[in-house]
Amino acid sequence: MTTVPTVSLNNSVAIPQLGFGVFQVPADETAKAVTTALDAGYRSIDTAAVYKNESGVGQAIRESGIARDELFVTTKLWNADQGYDSALRAFDVSLEKLGLDRLDLYLIHWPLPKRDSYVDTWRALEKLYADGRVRAIGVSNFTQAHLRRLFDETEIVPAVNQVELHPQLQQADLRAFHAEHGIATEAWSPLAQGALLGEQTITSLGDKYGKTPAQIVLRWHLQVGNVVIPKSVTPSRVAENIDVFDFELADDDIAAIGELDTGTRTGADPDVFDAV
Repeated sequence: MTTVPTVSLNNSVAIPQLGFGVFQVPADETAKAVTTALDAGYRSIDTAAVYKNESGVGQAIRESGIARDELFVTTKLWNADQGYDSALRAFDVSLEKLGLDRLDLYLIHWPLPKRDSYVDTWRALEKLYADGRVRAIGVSNFTQAHLRRLFDETEIVPAVNQVELHPQLQQADLRAFHAEHGIATEAWSPLAQGALLGEQTITSLGDKYGKTPAQIVLRWHLQVGNVVIPKSVTPSRVAENIDVFDFELADDDIAAIGELDTGTRTGADPDVFDAV
């Protein structure tokens, strides 16, 4: 059983540095996929209301027999539920689907700057945190400008900002801003949806270390300090993705991966994304 190191959030809550994401996992396959992950040693599960698979995550947790305090469960508020009262209601719905009485981390999924609701939404998350219903609160896909507005108009600094991040989109400035303000950087699409796995630098490092390209990229994330949530429904890959704690990339290899940054996104631009 792999023991995953943890990152201490700005309120001293510990989050496993490597977790299991269920984005695009069909609802009827989620319980099986999460069970596979838990059996492989994952203890952090990341879902979202819009994924429509929170119930499957909850089923796997209940059937696992693993003590609740050994697990770290994250879900996210979807865009249509932004606003103070609607965010509180959406949290209750997610918690019921998960079958939990408390969440470990709750995130605003997107800032939606055109709607201008994320400050009121954040105040709702602050209330949930104050009421002890969630151990930590954070955001997803927020830029420095969005974060600065929260700093200016609300009380609590987000514990986490979950953003698209991989060697082709390294977000160095945003990561430095996070570090300055005590915000953990969590990477979604950490493998760029597979786009990196044939890249020559990555494959060469795989040969050097006797690891797969995916393992090289995940190890890079860990060494630069990111929290990472790879997703797979293939049992062998689920096991492969957590088998990254028995080697370490040399400094020059970290630097070589650093040269791959092209600013290329696989997902939406947070400044313009407005889907509800």
